[in-house]
Amino acid sequence: MTHHYIEYGFRRPPELDGEDGNSPVVILGGGPVGMACALSLANYGVASVVLEQSNRVADGSRAICISRRSLEILDSIGAGAPVSEKGLWWSTGVSYYGTRPVFRLQMPHGDEDKYPPFVNIQQYYLEEFLVEAIEAQPLIDLRWQNQGVGVERLADCVHVNVETPEGTYPIEAEYVIAADGAKSMAREALGLKLKGSGYEGRYLIADIILETDLPVERRAWFDPEWRPGGTVLMHAQPDHMLRIDYQLYRDENTQDELKEGRVRQRIQQHLDYIGMDQEWTLEWTSVYQAYALALDDYQCGRVFFAGDAAHLVPIFGVRGLNSGFEDAYNLCWKLAAVLENSAHERLLKSYSLERKAATLETFEAAKKSTYFMTPPSRGFMVMRSAVLSLSLAHEFVRPLFNPRQSAPIPYENSPLLMPGEQGNCGVQPGDCFPNVRVFVDGSAQYLLDVLGEGFAVLHFPSEDEVDPQIQEELDDFSKSTFPIHYAVVHAGDHKDCGPLLRLEDRSGALTELCSVPDGGAVVLRPDAHVLTRLHSFEGASVRAILETCLSGGWS
Repeated sequence: MTHHYIEYGFRRPPELDGEDGNSPVVILGGGPVGMACALSLANYGVASVVLEQSNRVADGSRAICISRRSLEILDSIGAGAPVSEKGLWWSTGVSYYGTRPVFRLQMPHGDEDKYPPFVNIQQYYLEEFLVEAIEAQPLIDLRWQNQGVGVERLADCVHVNVETPEGTYPIEAEYVIAADGAKSMAREALGLKLKGSGYEGRYLIADIILETDLPVERRAWFDPEWRPGGTVLMHAQPDHMLRIDYQLYRDENTQDELKEGRVRQRIQQHLDYIGMDQEWTLEWTSVYQAYALALDDYQCGRVFFAGDAAHLVPIFGVRGLNSGFEDAYNLCWKLAAVLENSAHERLLKSYSLERKAATLETFEAAKKSTYFMTPPSRGFMVMRSAVLSLSLAHEFVRPLFNPRQSAPIPYENSPLLMPGEQGNCGVQPGDCFPNVRVFVDGSAQYLLDVLGEGFAVLHFPSEDEVDPQIQEELDDFSKSTFPIHYAVVHAGDHKDCGPLLRLEDRSGALTELCSVPDGGAVVLRPDAHVLTRLHSFEGASVRAILETCLSGGWS
């Protein structure tokens, strides 16, 4: 089934008719990361203008593997449910040496999890769901066929020139988020360069329509007979679509390999090889090369870079778009706090410090996978050949097939880690907190959904009664600065907490994760990373910690 792409109409911007153009935030790029930024800002009441040069969403499947963490982020901005409903859930994978299975990937997934480790969905569906969420949000002005063509940093704002089918206009913003992709105009305009390394291996990516009852899982073939020395990947997608990625040899010309006849020949060879004789149609093709590149700093004055504009990571382990969503979620609560005068602008420095460190850690994990998937030299090829041969009979080498799939990266060296107790177990400061199941008034829900936007305190009281004054103190803090939610956690349903939010932890998973003594608490940041752990809890001490965080007193 060929996807029907919606064409979004051009609306003449008021700036073309002489009106002054200004916005708290201008977002360059209406792809998934740019739209996620706009929706995240809107959650905090911050308006934005999104500039997208095209008049429709991206062609082809592109970034198809959406992680559990990304689904939680999408939930928070109003797009998680349709992505989950349309996408295909998976938590397993199989790696083959030739046609013989040699490694089974099994990612953790249990009854306490709202989402699976991954959902497969074509990027065009994901983008359309984000557009629908934006269209329901009056604080976002998404302008199709509006292309940023120049960025100028001024003392207290950023000046952006925008090109449209009906002329060019200027717009000013207090801050700009450049989510304009691998060929970022903003990066070019500000004279910034991505630094790092590239990998020689190229993969041709093809979407085909083929009805099959194969299980939904990641499948990888190493050294198949039809492609000696190469690697082939295959993922199922909605609408009976299969995504097949196969490695190109060094001496193969990219343009020749992209010719339809050649692609059909290669795809048919693979289908014959794995015993699939169904008829199929070709939908979309592209070529991918792995890079590990990043800016030195994701902030340039009042301009912030996110997603591919900030970093390019290898495709293996599906880290690209997923890391872009984490960029958006990290940046936008901080930007909102500053724009609402709830935080000092020093807070914004932590965005690049945290996300650049996460990128470098991602590079390290991806490098191991990339070298195995696409050996860069004869030495690496010899090593992989030895692993493949040994894997047929020896268990100890099989973990080397593990693709090290995308997972949230702790901010272990973040400047926002506040004073508290680390402990020997449970989540630690900087960790991303899992979205575990809890019960509210007897109804099963999920923690992050219940807490909503803003900081959160999970308190494990030592007595049956909880002082309601704590809630009053934190409510006062929310009114004067930034939202904070207070929740009392109990193992059963017998505690009387009055009007306070009470979370029943029937399975004990939440209590085990926090691992604080009775009377202690865990404080979460708005992006669900742990701010601090407290072995004893007072409203005044939490307030002091939050004020330090928002004031940039850590710098």
